[in-house]
Amino acid sequence: MTKSEQTHPAASLEDMIKTITKTFVIAHEQDSDEHLAQALVYNAGRLAWRMRENGVDTDYKTSVSDVVTDADRAAETFVAGVLEALRPEDGVLGEEGAARASKSGKTWVIDPVDGTYNFTQGSDYWCSALALVEGDPSAPTRLLFGAVHRPAMGYTWFGGPGIRTTRDGQEQKLLVDAPLSHISLATYIHPTRIADPSIQQAWLSVATKPATLRMLGAGSIDLASIADGSVGAWVQHSVADWDWLPGRALIEGVGGACIKVTAGGVEWSVAGNAEAVSEISETLSALD
Repeated sequence: MTKSEQTHPAASLEDMIKTITKTFVIAHEQDSDEHLAQALVYNAGRLAWRMRENGVDTDYKTSVSDVVTDADRAAETFVAGVLEALRPEDGVLGEEGAARASKSGKTWVIDPVDGTYNFTQGSDYWCSALALVEGDPSAPTRLLFGAVHRPAMGYTWFGGPGIRTTRDGQEQKLLVDAPLSHISLATYIHPTRIADPSIQQAWLSVATKPATLRMLGAGSIDLASIADGSVGAWVQHSVADWDWLPGRALIEGVGGACIKVTAGGVEWSVAGNAEAVSEISETLSALD
């Protein structure tokens, strides 16, 4: 048996991530936060893509559709490792468990693979996303920016409040007010939650109003697509910080509105042009 055959795959993967991280750190040690964010999501997304091509192991969280893969963990390990080296004073919050308290007041919120179920099924509707905030990510005092990379399309969106959102460096148009009946609505709701009468009523009160529905399973792409004008609005309940903040930043970067509303016993995240968001908010608020 050769030495390479004796090496455990996990050890090989760990060594690979360390090497990739070290190389990236050397190349990007002078980057601004803005440039670093875009490079991180691009490289995390490409890493996950390459790992999927070679086959990944899948574990289950709460259901058969709530999954995590070796690629999720590897991509988050890479991003967290880079930030430990280049931004040691900043905090880190990652979906797969990366966590570091902030000393600078800033925290990087990471979703290494958003749309993991799609990822495991061979779909191209998944991405890598992150946001940088000041304060507690669950209620940030300031949202600085978000970055989202969709490997299959090669798109990288970047922007935030005070930073005009771009897609691959091209400035996106400011959102124009339009009623929900004239636009598409992206959303997601787990089948088991539709069985809850209160949640079902809240969701249906909104989902029956738009011109058409989109339910594709990767919130950060949905939100980025609102920012570039290819989707109209978005609503989803019980959204994690890493699924909300990157896309919220992109929408606010083109003058859109992003709010949270309680209805049916859960909190709904709502995003889009100001008119549509107001309409969704009023619809949900009328139920409570």
